[in-house]
Parts: sequence; C-alpha cells; structure tokens
Amino acid sequence: MRYNKDNSEKHSLGVIEKRLKMKIREKGKKPATTSLLGFGCMRLPVTKDGKIDRPEAMKMMDYAYEHGVNYYDTAYFYHSKESEPVVGEWVKTKQRDTFYLATKSPTWVCKDIADFDRILDEQLANLQTDYVDFYLLHALNRQRWEQIQQMNLLPHLQSVLDSGKVRRIGFSFHDDYELFEEILNAYDWDFCQIQFNYMDVDIQAGMRGYELARSKNIPMVIMEPVKGGMLANVPDEIKKEFRSVHPDWSDASWALRWVGSHDNVMTVLSGMSTMDQVIDNVRTFTEMEELNEQELQTVDHARTLFNARIQVPCTACRYCMPCPFGLNIPQNFKLLNTAHVYNAFASQKEAYLQLDVTARASHCQKCGACVPQCPQHIDIPGSMAKVASQFED
Repeated sequence: MRYNKDNSEKHSLGVIEKRLKMKIREKGKKPATTSLLGFGCMRLPVTKDGKIDRPEAMKMMDYAYEHGVNYYDTAYFYHSKESEPVVGEWVKTKQRDTFYLATKSPTWVCKDIADFDRILDEQLANLQTDYVDFYLLHALNRQRWEQIQQMNLLPHLQSVLDSGKVRRIGFSFHDDYELFEEILNAYDWDFCQIQFNYMDVDIQAGMRGYELARSKNIPMVIMEPVKGGMLANVPDEIKKEFRSVHPDWSDASWALRWVGSHDNVMTVLSGMSTMDQVIDNVRTFTEMEELNEQELQTVDHARTLFNARIQVPCTACRYCMPCPFGLNIPQNFKLLNTAHVYNAFASQKEAYLQLDVTARASHCQKCGACVPQCPQHIDIPGSMAKVASQFED
C-alpha cells in the first residue's frame, strides 16, 4: 500500500470525533492528526511466567481506542520480541485507517541494508499490516549513529518511504544534546522521539533539543513523561503541593499535562501496565488544557522540592574518573540520589547490587585521588561510605 499524499489521513480525525473528545494535534510535513496520548506497548501487563497477559492487554488497548487514543507504539525487542505480535493481534481487530502504528528498527543488529529491509518485513508480518505510519531508528546513541553512517543507511530511507511500507521516518534518542543536534541536522526527518519530563529538562536532548526540533518544524513524540514511573507517586511534601491546587489530579496527570503543554509535542507516550493507568491517562488527555501560570509555578516548586532531596551534588562531569581502583563514582552517586529524590530505594539498591563488586561504593580505598579533581568539592570517600551504608547494610 503506497502512501497517498492526497489522503492526509483525515479519516482518523473523523473516527476520534465520534468518540470522546480526546485532545488531538495535527502536525508534520506529512500531516498526521494524532491523539495527544499515545499508547506505549513496552510495559504491557504480564502473567506470572513473564509473558504478556494478552486478554488484559487487548482490553486496555480497546479501552484506549474507544476513548480516542489513535497512536500505538511498539518496537522489535519490546517484551523479548513479544510486543509486536501481540499488537499485531490487536491491529487485525480494527479498521486500519482509524489509528496510527509506530515501531522501531533495531539498527544495532543490522550488518547491512539487506538486514534492515529483512527486519522491516518481519516487523510488518508481526504487526499483521502492510505499512507502519511512523518508523523510528531505535534508541540512537553515538555508537549506533556511527554504525548507521557506516551502513550508509540514510540515503536508503527514501526508497523505504517510496515502497509504501513506511509513511514517516524518525528516530528515538538516548545521548547528549550535541549528538542530538548532529542527528537532527543530518536528514530531513518527519519526526523524532526524546525523553522529556519536568525533571529531565537538562538531561539528554532536554529542553534545548525540544526547542531545536521546534525551530525546524520537526514534531516530537515524547517518551518517559513520568520518568519510568518515578513521577507517578511523588514524595508526600510534593503530593501536598499538587493536591492543594487540584485535589483530583493524580501525580502522573501533573507530569503528563506538563509535557502536553508544549506545543511542538505531537504525542505523549505512556507505557501503561494496568487498566487503572489507562483510565487515568485517558481522563488526563480528554479535553486537556495547557497548564496555566499557577499550575506551571506549582510544577516549578515541585522540581525545587525534588532537588532539595539530592544527597550528593554530583553533576556526573566525570572529572573524578577513572578511579585507580575501578570504582564507578558517578554511578554510585546517581543511585543514591535517585533513591532519595524519588523514594525509589528498592529499585536503586537492586541496581547497585548489580554493579561489579569493584565498581561499588564499598570498594572505595579512600586514597583521595578523586577529591582534588571534583569541581563540586565533594568529599567523595566520605560520601562513598554513605552510599555503601545505605545499600549494603
């Protein structure tokens, strides 16, 4: 099925209007009218054996569809390669031109262009469709970007578009701003996808990346709007601030509304695992209005309260590295700060215990070689003892 430029997919808008008034946006050089809430299919409900709970996943996607969600996002490796086939089972139950389907190419396993094309065909078979509306080069970082350039993949993308198998080409991103700028300027992208939330404005592409894409009229899909769930259940003092303004808004709703208040955002992805999450997110994005001045100030204050919970003022500049004894100094501080800032001790302790023994805080030899290198003047050996005591005692 070839892309018909005369058919700008207005049919999707008509279907949405017949359902509830989900917030929608029309954006892009190839116009797409997408629901502001997108269904991320990387955290679908699972059974005790770790497989996707297919009946429950179908109910959740059906509920979202019936309430105006028309953007469904998956990837080749999500749920150990089970997500695409499950989404494909759902796809065949719906009229194909009433929703948008997004998936991602795992370019890091592609040795050449033939591999890229073969995997795309496999994905189309998994998804039980002959085209995807949005196709991304998945999770680009410096290493993967260099591999893509070595493959000479970018010139091939036009033929992929011409084939009709893909209607729009973009990329998702996990690296620093400088690389984001390089990638964004390297090709005429239809869209891009970044991590963006009210706590991560200076992380990865961040606000600078958002503004750059906006200036180039490249619409954005947003991932991690709730920071992997960390903004879905905030500490009590922040919860109190939120409830004083809107007693009926969930913590996750505040995070999603903040992202959705940025006008170059096309779709905000939420990786939903329960029906309650679907219902809450649908409620948030139904007739959603941009945050007003008071609400924006409330989010700014919440960010200040979060930052006040930081235990060690490490900026991850890495001037302290390498440690002569193999310690991963910035990672230890990141785990400690995340545990305190987001009340996430269990997950951060688990991550700490997965570090090599020589990389853990308890391996610090207190040699002091790192101390004069630290621009923040942190007592690194003393702070390492704090990390060790909290994660190992």
